[in-house]
Amino acid sequence: MTDTTTTPVPGKAADATAPALRIAPLLALATAVFVTSLTETLPAGLLPAMSGSLGGTESAAGQTVTVYAAGTFLTAIPLTAATAAWNRRRLLLTAMAGFAAANTVTALSSSYALTMTARFVAGIAAGIAWALLAGYARRLAPPNLEGKALAIAMAGIPVALSLGVPAGTFLGEALGWRTAFLAMTALTVVLLGWIRLAVPDHPGREGAARAPMRHALRVPGVPAVLTVTLVFVLAHTILYAYVAAFLDDLGLSGSTDVILLVFGAASLLSIWLVGALVHRRLRALTLAGTLLVAAAAALLALAADSTPLVYGAAALWGLGWGGVPTLLQTAAGRAGGEHADAAQAMLVTLWNVAMAGGGAAGGILLAQAGPGALPGAVLLLLAPVLAVVLTARRHGFPTA
Repeated sequence: MTDTTTTPVPGKAADATAPALRIAPLLALATAVFVTSLTETLPAGLLPAMSGSLGGTESAAGQTVTVYAAGTFLTAIPLTAATAAWNRRRLLLTAMAGFAAANTVTALSSSYALTMTARFVAGIAAGIAWALLAGYARRLAPPNLEGKALAIAMAGIPVALSLGVPAGTFLGEALGWRTAFLAMTALTVVLLGWIRLAVPDHPGREGAARAPMRHALRVPGVPAVLTVTLVFVLAHTILYAYVAAFLDDLGLSGSTDVILLVFGAASLLSIWLVGALVHRRLRALTLAGTLLVAAAAALLALAADSTPLVYGAAALWGLGWGGVPTLLQTAAGRAGGEHADAAQAMLVTLWNVAMAGGGAAGGILLAQAGPGALPGAVLLLLAPVLAVVLTARRHGFPTA
C-alpha cells in the first residue's frame, strides 16, 4: 500500500510536483489519539454502574480517572528517555497493546484494586503514546504540511470528547459498562493491524537516549511553551470537568449533551483551521485561541438565564480550544529542536498534571463558591497565559 503519491499541477512541468499527505497512516494516528483520549475519559459516563460492580462509591470509582492521569505524569518523562532509541512503530505498537490489555482487564475485573492497577497501566501507555504521536505525525509530512498532519492526528481528541464519551455511555447503559471497555479493546486490536500495515517505521535517536531530559528546559522557548500548557489546560479543565454541574445550576441539565455537541463541532472546525494555518500563523492562532476561550468564559459568567448565550459560549469555547493541542505540540516540537522528544514528554507530563489539578481545584471551587465561580477562575488563569504568549516573541511563540 502506498499513500505518498505526487500529483502534477495542471499546466506545470512534471518536476513541479508536491508530495501529498499520507492520509492512511495519519488516520491511524488519529485513531490512536482517539483511543488514548477515550480510555481516559470513558469512566466519567459510567461511574454509577462501575461503582456498583466494584462495590464502592461513585467518588471511589471516579478515581479511575485520577489514577490514569497519575500513571501518565509519573512515567512519561522517564519512559520517553528510556525508549528514545526504540524504532517508532515498535514503540507505538507497544503503547497500543498496553491499552488493549488494560481495557480488557478493566472490563473483566470485579476487584477495585485490580481495576485501579489496570487504569494505572493504561496511564503509562498514554504517557508513551502522547510523547510519541505528535512527532510521528510531523514526520509523515513535508515541512510545509506538518501543521496539517498534526491537526489530522490530534482530531482524535475532540472526536473522543464530543462523540466517543456519549457513544460509550449509551453502549454502557444498553449493554453494561464492561461492554464499553471491551469495545475499546476490539477497536485497539483492529488499530494494531492498521498501524502494522499502514504506518511507516522511523528509527529512534541513540543520542536522545543518553541526553538528560532537563537539557530541553535550557532551550529558549521551551519553558514558555510548557508554562502556557500547564496554565491553559488547568483553566480549561476547571470548567470542563464540572460543566454538567455548571449547566445544571443554570437549569440546562437536559441540554448538556447538545451543548457539548456544539462544543465538539466547533472544536473540529478549530482543528481544521489550525491545521491549515499553523505552519505560518502559530503565534496568532495561539493568541486567538486564548482570547476565544476567555470570551467564552466571560459569556458564561454573564449567562444567568440566557440559553442563547450559553450556546454561543460553547461555540466560542470549542473554536478556541479545539486547536490548542495542535498548537502546543507544534510549539514544543519547534522550540525543542533536537530535544523535541524530551520537550513533548514534559508537555505530556504537565498536561496531565494540569488535568488532575484542574479536577481538584474545580471541585474545591465548586464546593466552596458554587458553579458560578468557575468561569471567573478560567478568566483569572488565562491572563498569565496571554502574557506569556505575548512576551515569547522570539522563542516559543515567535512572530514568524
